Amino acid sequence: MTFNCLDTKMRVYEQSLDQIIPPENYLLARIDGRSFTRLTKEICQFEAPFDERFNRMMVETVKALVADTGMEITYGYTQSDEISLLFAKDAQVFGRKVRKLNSILAGTASARFSLLLGQPAVFDCRIIPLPNQELVADYFRWRMEDAHRNCLKSWCYWTLRKEGLSASKASKELEGKSIAFKNELLFQRGINFNDLPVWQRRGVGVYWHEYQKIGHNPITGEDIPTTRREVYADYDLPKGFVPIIQ
Repeated sequence: MTFNCLDTKMRVYEQSLDQIIPPENYLLARIDGRSFTRLTKEICQFEAPFDERFNRMMVETVKALVADTGMEITYGYTQSDEISLLFAKDAQVFGRKVRKLNSILAGTASARFSLLLGQPAVFDCRIIPLPNQELVADYFRWRMEDAHRNCLKSWCYWTLRKEGLSASKASKELEGKSIAFKNELLFQRGINFNDLPVWQRRGVGVYWHEYQKIGHNPITGEDIPTTRREVYADYDLPKGFVPIIQ
């Protein structure tokens, strides 16, 4: 059998599970760390409930995904060990094939974060098609609310742990408790939840940012303003923030 015949025959099987996101859908991706609880608490022993170094590495990973992949990503968001990405509405990257997007995004995030950490770390990825702008906005509101809830719970849990409670007793103490109860638990210990860093409570947004730079023309001797573009990490997202959705 010739190569061409084999190639035609086998590509049918190779592509048999291909899924392509229709062009009328917005394209989002969520990337999550695999076994990051063990990585952050046991192997690397990052500070709990939040560690600035870990957060900076997550942000740098998002910036690499937005800036270096050439995948028409307009907005990135990270909280905890997860990353969310929004693509341009008309993005045709890799033919919008799910398997290509999943593998390349997960691989890029894993490689970048591993280099920053200095040891292997693995991410997985899922592609999320959404049919309209309203659902895209709701998606990012959802992830920000998740960040808020996780932040409150983590601060309460680790505050109790540092007071000597075991993991099971600290979890039992918080089980089924209201947001008001958890806020009061922290407040009684001198911690005002609303005064905690915004990046802990709401996550970090990453997007393209234009800025002015003065360049010098050596021929005319004039200083000329030019517009440059860079990837910007926003550590002070307002409550309920959603990216510009085109």
